[in-house]
Amino acid sequence: MARKIKIPNEQLKRYSREERKRIQNIRSKRKYYLIVCEGEATEPNYFEGLKHDLPKGVLTAYQIDIEGAGRNTQSLIDEALRLKKVYEKETGRPIDRLWVVFDRDSFAANDFNTAISRCACSNPVIGCAWSNEAFELWYLLYFHYYQNAISRQQYQQLIEQNLQPFVGVNYRYQKNSKEMYALLKEHGSIENAIRNGKRLLETYQERKDYAEHNPCTMVWKLVDELIKLK
Repeated sequence: MARKIKIPNEQLKRYSREERKRIQNIRSKRKYYLIVCEGEATEPNYFEGLKHDLPKGVLTAYQIDIEGAGRNTQSLIDEALRLKKVYEKETGRPIDRLWVVFDRDSFAANDFNTAISRCACSNPVIGCAWSNEAFELWYLLYFHYYQNAISRQQYQQLIEQNLQPFVGVNYRYQKNSKEMYALLKEHGSIENAIRNGKRLLETYQERKDYAEHNPCTMVWKLVDELIKLK
């Protein structure tokens, strides 16, 4: 039987102090993401699921905060900039990457287009994960490529059609469900969703009439950025 090696208590305490200091140094240097969503539950629930599914160590190197603002288009950007100042004041650290997540819905085309252009012209640039018409388009892209215009009324039926073969014919989509990320991860493909999102973007080329890009979503840009964090 091997003899146990006894490490002096003082040495163990020193190791513990050094480890705590190492972790504190990492956390003080980590990048800070703030993601501000139009919805108060649907989008935050998805991104919280994704956040906690990131590779081990990412949340030590990056702080990722997600807010459901209950605002839309330009008012959402105003709120995101306000929250950025609040967070920076409270933490004493800069927000390295600010993202907003919002939908076309039935808002005026001019408001929607202006909000997207405003993000691109900000300094620094605000990441803009917009969807036309709704965030649920991102869920559908986990399963298939959709190129025909989709109304809000069709999203629920299409999501149910994609998930019922896996979870049962009685499945009904709940908009504020906390289970959507897990369901999509198990039965769909995030790689397919990113690929389908890129493909949709390419169909509109360099057009700036974003309100007419239906279907289209830039959520893939934010998701792709997050899952590539090291």
